[in-house]
Parts: sequence; C-alpha cells; structure tokens
Amino acid sequence: MNDILSGVRVLEVASWTFVPAAGAILADWGADVIKIEHPVTGDPQRGLISSGLVPAAVGGFNYMMEQPNRGKRSVGLDMATTGGRALLYRLAQSSDVFLTSFLPGARHRLGIDVEDIRAQNPAIIYVRGSGQGTRGADASKGGYDGASYWARGGIAAALTPPTLDHPIGQRPAFGDVMGGMAIAGGIAAALLRRERTGTPSVVDVSLLATAMWNIAPDIVASKLYEGVEMPSFDADAPPNPLVGVYRTQDHRFVSLVMLESDRFWPDFCDHVGHPELATDPRFSSATARFEHRRECRQAIAEIFERAPLSEWRIRLETLQGVWAPVQTARELHDDGQVSANGYLPTVEADNGTAVGLVANPVQFDESPPELSRAPDHGQHTEEVLLELGLSWEELIEHKEAGAIL
Repeated sequence: MNDILSGVRVLEVASWTFVPAAGAILADWGADVIKIEHPVTGDPQRGLISSGLVPAAVGGFNYMMEQPNRGKRSVGLDMATTGGRALLYRLAQSSDVFLTSFLPGARHRLGIDVEDIRAQNPAIIYVRGSGQGTRGADASKGGYDGASYWARGGIAAALTPPTLDHPIGQRPAFGDVMGGMAIAGGIAAALLRRERTGTPSVVDVSLLATAMWNIAPDIVASKLYEGVEMPSFDADAPPNPLVGVYRTQDHRFVSLVMLESDRFWPDFCDHVGHPELATDPRFSSATARFEHRRECRQAIAEIFERAPLSEWRIRLETLQGVWAPVQTARELHDDGQVSANGYLPTVEADNGTAVGLVANPVQFDESPPELSRAPDHGQHTEEVLLELGLSWEELIEHKEAGAIL
C-alpha cells in the first residue's frame, strides 16, 4: 500500500458512499481511517445485501460496502450515549481529520459540529460532505447523488437525448465517487496548508457543486449563448466525421476522437483499408469533409459495419489518432491497460474468491495501491480503543452501557 499519508489519522463519521469514498481514497494513500458505525445498525449500506438490492453472488460480498470502505478500521460506537460521545472525543484528540456526512441537525444533536470537535482538538481538519452546500435555504436538507448531483446538478438533462421523453438514470454511486475524489483532494490540500502554516481548515464539498464542475462548459455556455442562434449538427452529419461513434458488424461500437482531422485523415484511410478516400476531392481536406460531412460520415459508417469489433481492434492497433472500443464494465476486467497499471486490484471474499475492486485513479511513485477488505461491522472496536489506553475492564463497562459494540 502507498504510504504517502502514513501517520495521518482520519476519523470518519459517515455512511453510504459519497463521503466514505473519500475515506477509502485516503486509506489507499496510507492514512489510518477509523470508521465510526452505530453498534447495532452500522452503516446502512451494509443492509443493501440483506434487503436484496445487492445480490449475494460471491460469498456474501457486498460490493457496494466494499468499494467505498476498503482499508479502514471499523469501531462500533453509539455517539448518542454519554460514554460513546466521550470515546469519540478521545479519538478526535489523536486524529488529523474529522470527516462527516451527517446533516446539521444531527451534528448539533450529537455534539459533533465544528466547535465541538475543535474543542477537543483545535488543530483538527474538519470536513463536511453535503447535498447542496452549507449555506442557503436547502443547506439542512439531505441529498443523494441521484437527486443533488444527477437531477439538480444538471447531469441528467445534459446527458438525456432530446428524443427521449424521460430523463435517463445514473449508474450506482456515479456522483458519489466523483464527490469523494473532490473531498480527498480537499483534505490533501488542507493537510499541506496545516503543515506549512499551522492553520487547520474547514473543508466543504457538495454533490451539487461536484455536478456543476463536471459539466462546467455546458453551464458557462448556457448563459453566455442564451438567446443566440447556434449552428446544430445531427449525428449523421457531424462537422468532423473523425469525431464520433461508429457501429461495427457485430453491433458493437468504435469511438473516434481525432480533432486534428487533416493530420490523421490519410493514416486513418490506410488503416480502414480505403486509401483512395484520402485523395477523394470530397474528403481530401477538413474544409471538404465539412462541406460533404454527411457523405463522409456515411462512407466511414459503411466501412466499420463490414467487420466485427474484434477485427477492428487488430486493424486499428497502430492507428496514429485516438480511438477506443466502447467497452462494457465486464470487459474492463480483461483490458490489458487496466491490469498493466493495477487499476483493478483484487481482495479476497469470505469464500476465498478473488474479487476486483476499483483503485482510486491517483498513483504515487508509479506504484498501484494494494487494497484490503472493508472491515466487518465494529471489527476493530476493541483494537482501536485499547490503543487509546482503555483497559479491558473499561471496555466491558462501555459494552454493558451500550456505548460500544
């Protein structure tokens, strides 16, 4: 495992995927991430497998729990009890980062707001993940990525074709993992600031802001060109036929992204077996291809439909311009680049089966991270509290009082 954050302790009071995904990234980078879970219910995402929303196909492996919680230590602790809150405060005293997804009302009720945690550790970096931000009329409202990110943040509208009468849905945790990356980056910056100046930060990331960042060009242009008539091109007549998706003989797809079309056009024509198109007066320059864009697109489409994707993978291997097959999630497990770069390391399920988890996209010193399983509910309660200096007798008292698991 990378040790870039070795010695950094993160106290995570969060559930589901958005904020815990940030904790997983920090764990990938070597931080000691202590995940606080209610001693009875735990992170509600654990219940997805028992409710049937996550099929238990591989030894009870709850991938929706594993992906954002690998590499952490779990402590079962009831913050609503006096003893549980006291133990949380003791953990905060030895932590560098306090990371939470709890809403303002819950934070106030449980005594885990900024002033509460800073009273225990003035140097701690306090981090909040929210649906809509920390100010405004909706600051106290909850948010999931399907609502705050996908719907309210403009992603669904931007990605839904105008021919559909209903917005498309997002894939599981689509906005959560993007927001988790933003939180992890913010924490890294805050750690650097504290190292250099001694000043701890309060870090805020919302799903709404993450969505807006993702489609920033669309948002900026929507106001800038409001009321301005813009040229439009249908899918069968793109301004540059070397940018687009083409169907293959076996109903798969190839994506071409050659923005400098004059640079790549002759080589492309050679690779698809039609060098004569390079000098065809209709297609011999970017200007000509634009004027005859519908014909050019049709000619390329007919070529790709004459062979299956497997053949195009071979024929386009040495193509100078950028292209890619449109792959499924399953195919990524067999992608040579994925394995060569360690993007899908494996952990062992309960039955001994190797299961791939997706690594965070950041690597240090050319070393992919080595992942470990997400902890069982409260797995490290005794271990972590013994490290705090509690005796076994004290642990038993806290267990009997219901403060810990």
